[in-house]
Amino acid sequence: MSEKLKVGVMTHLGENPDELIKKVADFGLETCQVQWPPHGTPEMADKLKAAADAHGVTISTLWAGLPGPAVWNFTEGPITIGLVPPEYRAMRVDALVSAAAMAGRIGVQSITTHVGFLPDWPGDILYKGTIIALQTVARACVAHGVEFWFETGQETPITLLRTIQDIGTDNLGINLDPANLLMYGKANPIDALDVFGRYVRGTHCKDGEYPTDGTDLGVEKPMGEGRVNFPVLIPKLKALGYEGHLTIEREISGPQQAADIQRAVDILEPLR
Repeated sequence: MSEKLKVGVMTHLGENPDELIKKVADFGLETCQVQWPPHGTPEMADKLKAAADAHGVTISTLWAGLPGPAVWNFTEGPITIGLVPPEYRAMRVDALVSAAAMAGRIGVQSITTHVGFLPDWPGDILYKGTIIALQTVARACVAHGVEFWFETGQETPITLLRTIQDIGTDNLGINLDPANLLMYGKANPIDALDVFGRYVRGTHCKDGEYPTDGTDLGVEKPMGEGRVNFPVLIPKLKALGYEGHLTIEREISGPQQAADIQRAVDILEPLR
């Protein structure tokens, strides 16, 4: 019998890394992803590592935030998010290179981010420029002994597969956010695994709906209330050889977030 997958939670790094990691442990979880700020420092990295070691929590990836604007919709998103917009590209490459160094310092296996609304046509100048930028990031990750993971959502599965092939390094992976694929209207996540499943290294366990207009993303939902069929998705991942973590993400705050995370833990327990 294969070993059970570990369940974790998405967290946001604040002023007190120990308090952050303690909350993960208090949920009874062994793993988390940490959203890393664009200007994170070595001192922050050292505090985060000490907290993770003290509480016995594994950080599976640094989710690297990027400087500059980011508007999470279909009209302004393509010109503000990720490495695709050329006016923000250089400073965002620098932020990712720095995040890779911090991941190496902590001993985290990867960094993750949204690359942006990648054009479907490989001849698009925005696509070509983004590939060059990603090659720089990927090589920096190699130098620090870490992988680079693409957060799914803003690109079609086949465009993401082509991007990985065109970058050409062997340290690339995918952090599958099945809800994002729905919320951006890009794919059914279960079918998407037929395209890029062999590259999935991490997973956000998040639920959501398809968009219903041309401006706004679909609505995020508590696990079990959206369209992601986790009882089918997770066994399919495991059949593809997936050995990563199941990281719960609930993009609200307060007591309801904690309640929804606990519900997600309960839903995932028989599937992991």
